[in-house]
Amino acid sequence: MSNLVFIASSLDGYIADKDGGLDWLESIPNPDNLDLGYIDFIKGIDAIVMGRRTFEKVCSFDCDWPYDRPVFVLSRTLESLPTEYEGKVELLGGSPSEVLKSIHGKGYADLYIDGGVALQGFLEEDLIDEMIITVLPILLGDGIPLFGKLSQTMAFEHIKTEILLDEMVQSHYRRKR
Repeated sequence: MSNLVFIASSLDGYIADKDGGLDWLESIPNPDNLDLGYIDFIKGIDAIVMGRRTFEKVCSFDCDWPYDRPVFVLSRTLESLPTEYEGKVELLGGSPSEVLKSIHGKGYADLYIDGGVALQGFLEEDLIDEMIITVLPILLGDGIPLFGKLSQTMAFEHIKTEILLDEMVQSHYRRKR
């Protein structure tokens, strides 16, 4: 069982701008529409765990539901999900360790943890095993931070780093335990 992260960040460590926007993610030309490793990553996971704000952002995209894996949305405030997501999304509450117990009980082992607050909560409980972080060479100045404060230091082992589209740096790390 492992909890994995695949996320993009600005050079100054933000995953969304101050308005929650993601347009800056398309600031690097990608004329061949390369997936930048996402397809291989997603093949290795059983389910996706995301925070409420990430879920709401995905719902705002002008496209069909983009996931073919079960999605678990973490929220302390949502009481129900829109009907069009029935059978695609399940709403969960509780601490990250409680959420994992529930998801593992359903038979899902390798999980994609997505969204700033979700990631930060899982890190605080030391529940992240690997992170693939793609850094774009842009300074946002403010926004939703990739990382928050932690109550303990955490060491990660560097697995590899690649330069993508001649401008982005994608690094893969594994938690040292």
